[in-house]
Amino acid sequence: MAMTSAQLKRWLPQLSAENAQGEYYLTDVIAMAASEGVKVATAQPHNATEVEGVNNRSQMARLERAYQQQTAETLMAQGVALADPARIDVRGKLTCGHDVFIDVGCVFEGDVELGEGVRVGPYCIIKNSTIGAESEIHSHSVIDTAVAAGLNQVGPYARLRPGTRLAVKAKVGNFVETKNADVGEGSKINHLSYVGDARLGRDVNVGAGTITCNYDGVNKHRTEIGDNAFIGSNTALVAPVTVGKGATVGAGSTIAKDVTEYALAVTRSRQLEKPDWPRPVKKVK
Repeated sequence: MAMTSAQLKRWLPQLSAENAQGEYYLTDVIAMAASEGVKVATAQPHNATEVEGVNNRSQMARLERAYQQQTAETLMAQGVALADPARIDVRGKLTCGHDVFIDVGCVFEGDVELGEGVRVGPYCIIKNSTIGAESEIHSHSVIDTAVAAGLNQVGPYARLRPGTRLAVKAKVGNFVETKNADVGEGSKINHLSYVGDARLGRDVNVGAGTITCNYDGVNKHRTEIGDNAFIGSNTALVAPVTVGKGATVGAGSTIAKDVTEYALAVTRSRQLEKPDWPRPVKKVK
């Protein structure tokens, strides 16, 4: 409704709650205006959902779906391919380049930018992040305040926390979590690892189960890994620590001291074997 403030001030005190719902209805001022000889005209909205009221959760959900459908149609008109327009949620601003594909169940929050040729797998959540051209975000990945430069592979089931920056062709694989980490060009953290408060150079390989131990209970500390370093599986890097360029860390190691360039660091204990060792058995009561 549109009216002058003077008219509204005159009619509002006259509203009554004497109705079946016991509520005050602003629309009652229309009858008051007509009774005073004020001209009443109607206007038809382009979309009825723009003026629908909300009185319960069901109505709110229905209008939310209508809004998301409009958003989906706008994206498709811009050339974005949606696997199912009914199953996408944009809760902010989503900017897409040419030939972007978004699978079902994805949620975009805040300001998100997807570069040309980006593919987002099903059930991903991306918030306040930029995904560079030709990158692929595999299913069930969560990305928050991160930047992927382009040609990146992320997931499935990866979590990129705030401050994560992936250089071109860097890969973060399944069940990997990163936070405040710079991952250099062509570097790979393929699976089951945590990399936080760290900087990885170019072409670094991080084996499965690698952990950067960045928190001592009070302060966070950084891990630096040089170009072409190789970190074996099941390695703990106790920060602050630096692994030099081209260095190799053997699987199962706990590295608490700096490793020099092109060196091999191994901290595994000697394997002990006892032949014909009798395995303990439960005593029968």
